[in-house]
Amino acid sequence: YNIKDVIAKIIDEENFFEIQPDFAKNIVIGFARLGGKSVGIVANQPAVASGCLDINSSVKAARFVRFCDAFNIPLVTFVDVPGFLPGTAQEYGGIIRHGAKLLYAYAEATVPKLTVITRKAYGGAYDVMSSKHLRGDVNYAWATAEVAVMGARGAVAILHRGSKDLPQHEAEYIEKFSNPFPAARKGFIDDIIAPRDTRARLISDLDMLKTKKLTNPPRKH
Repeated sequence: YNIKDVIAKIIDEENFFEIQPDFAKNIVIGFARLGGKSVGIVANQPAVASGCLDINSSVKAARFVRFCDAFNIPLVTFVDVPGFLPGTAQEYGGIIRHGAKLLYAYAEATVPKLTVITRKAYGGAYDVMSSKHLRGDVNYAWATAEVAVMGARGAVAILHRGSKDLPQHEAEYIEKFSNPFPAARKGFIDDIIAPRDTRARLISDLDMLKTKKLTNPPRKH
């Protein structure tokens, strides 16, 4: 699916001002209004490279997050990410170093941070996308969300290597982990909501967080 269609249904008047639309298309950034308030949108684009994070998308999103933080613009993040893009080209290019820029940008941001997990939220890429671990203020998940270390097939291939009952183990893994409830029990998600309630919840949370004050530890440079 195209994440821009999801964004359009949630924001005011379907008016989304996208930034850098032709660069690193696997992540979408831009400005919109929610309940009349300006917000910065960051969203994985599953229609391109399944929404994987790579070097370019990490840098693109990190710069945008820091821009919004500098001008006190709240951040709304839509998460559907299966992980970081694998491959030697990414490794040689410094995917860990560049991916860390996005992680640090979210961790450092003191503006209101709202997150909605629409589908996949796997591994380190889930952590990077404005998770509770990076001081996210409100984190929601749709019922279709999957918060896990990795996908069922890959996990079962490692955990039950050589087993003849892989389909059964995969079905058990899906039932146990391929849903948002384990993450919600641990407090990584504030609530599991219906997609139709997303707009109203985000507007309400923006109003709640309008007086948010958060200061980072002082630093010399």
